[in-house]
Amino acid sequence: MSLRLNFCGGFLLALCACSCPVLLAAERPNILMIFTDDQGYHDVGCYGSEISTPNIDRLAAEGLKLTEFYAASSICTPSRFGLLTGQFAHRSQDHLLGALMFLSDRDAERGIHSQEVTYVSRLADAGYQTALVGKWHLGHGSKIFWPTKHGFDSFFGHTGGCVDFFTLNYGNQPDWYRGEELVDIEGYATDVITAEAVRVLNAHAGSERPLYLHIAYNAPHFGKGYDLQANSTVNVMQPKPDDLAKVAEIEDPLRRSFAAKVVGMDEGIGRILQRLDDLKMTKNTLVIFMTDHGGDPDYGGSNIPLRGGKATLYEGGLKVPCLIRWPGEIEPGSVSDDVTCAVDFYPTLLEIAGSDLGKQQLDGISLVPVFKGGQLPARPPLVFVTGAHQELSRKSWQAVRDGKWKWVQPPGKQGQLYNLETDPNEKYDVADKYPQIAERLNILVQQQIQ
Repeated sequence: MSLRLNFCGGFLLALCACSCPVLLAAERPNILMIFTDDQGYHDVGCYGSEISTPNIDRLAAEGLKLTEFYAASSICTPSRFGLLTGQFAHRSQDHLLGALMFLSDRDAERGIHSQEVTYVSRLADAGYQTALVGKWHLGHGSKIFWPTKHGFDSFFGHTGGCVDFFTLNYGNQPDWYRGEELVDIEGYATDVITAEAVRVLNAHAGSERPLYLHIAYNAPHFGKGYDLQANSTVNVMQPKPDDLAKVAEIEDPLRRSFAAKVVGMDEGIGRILQRLDDLKMTKNTLVIFMTDHGGDPDYGGSNIPLRGGKATLYEGGLKVPCLIRWPGEIEPGSVSDDVTCAVDFYPTLLEIAGSDLGKQQLDGISLVPVFKGGQLPARPPLVFVTGAHQELSRKSWQAVRDGKWKWVQPPGKQGQLYNLETDPNEKYDVADKYPQIAERLNILVQQQIQ
C-alpha cells in the first residue's frame, strides 16, 4: 500500500485505551459522519459506478479512499449498532442481528440499551455538541432506545428503517421527530435531511465547542409507501421526477430509479460540503462518508464485481465505499487497502477527540495510523453474524475475515473458505484444500456467538 499524509506533530494522540487528556476545543476537529442506506460498492462514482457522484467523489480526491472497508453488518440495524458502539451486534443485549420492524409489537421493546455506550456519548462527555439528522433504526418503541438517550443532544428524523420519501411517514404511520416530539414536515426526505444538516451547521458557526453531526440519509433505500386498496404498506423506490431526468441514459428502469435517488442525495451532500466552505469550517472538519451495507439488487443496487448483496455475508453484502477527508491531516488522493471496518470508528474518533475509551469491550481498532500514512498493526479477525428473520424470508449467516482468509457459512450449506488475496470475488471455495483454516475460523465464530 502506498499512502502518505501530512499529520501535524502537535496533534499526535495517545494510542492506548487508557484515560486520555481532553484536548482544547480549538485542537479538536468537528466531525461530520455521512451514512447512506443500501448503497453498494458499485453505487459510487469513484468506486467504478456508472452513476455520477461528483460531490461524494470530491471526498476521495481531497482525502482518503478505503478499498477494503467493511460495514459492521449486511443489515441495517446491526450495522448501525456496530458503528456506534464499536461492537458487533452479536454482543448486543437484544441480539440485534436483523432489522427492527416498525410495525412489530415485539420489536417495539427491543433496541440499544443504556450499557451499550455509543462513541457519541463519549464525544458529548468530552465537550462535543452532538446532532443526529435522518435515520436511527436502533429502537423506535420505548424512549430508552432513542438517540436522545444515547449521546445525541438533538435528533431530527425517523426512528424506523424507512419512510415514504414524499409523506415522511412509515406507510400511513407518522415517524418524523424533532427531539422526542412528532412533527409535521413537508418535503422530499433527502432534501429535508440536507436542509436540516445545513441548519445545524449554520447554528454551530462560531461556537467554541466542536461539533459531531451524524447525517443518516435513508436514500437510496426504497420508500415505505401505503396501498389504500390493499390497506398495507408497500415498498416503492420513489425517486424525484427531476432526478429521474438526470439519469435518463440508464436503460433499466429499476436501476434508473435507484440512480436518481443517489444523484439527488449526492447533490445534497454537495450543498453540505459547500456550506462547510462558506462557513470556513472545512479546514477543521473531519468528514467521513460510508454506507451501511451492500446494495440490494432487487431494488436497483449494485455490488459489481463482488459476490452477493444486502443481507448476505459474501463480500457484496459487507464491503462498502468509505471516504475520509481531513484537510491538513490526510493527504489528498490517498488510498489504503488495509482491512478496515465500521467498528473501528469508535476508537478512532475518541482518540482524535482525546477522549477516554471507557471499559466497554471493543471489536474495532484505531484507524489513526492509516490517517497518518502508515499501515494498521495485525488486527483481530472480523466476525459477522446475521439472524434469521421470518418476516423478510431471511436465514442466519456467519462469516469471518482474518487476514487474507474469509470463511462464510451460508444458510443450509457447508462452510466455505476463500483466499481474498487471489480470489477477491469469492469464486473458488478452498475449504477442502485448507480444512484446518476453515475449522479454526468456524470455531472462532462459535466461541464468539456463545
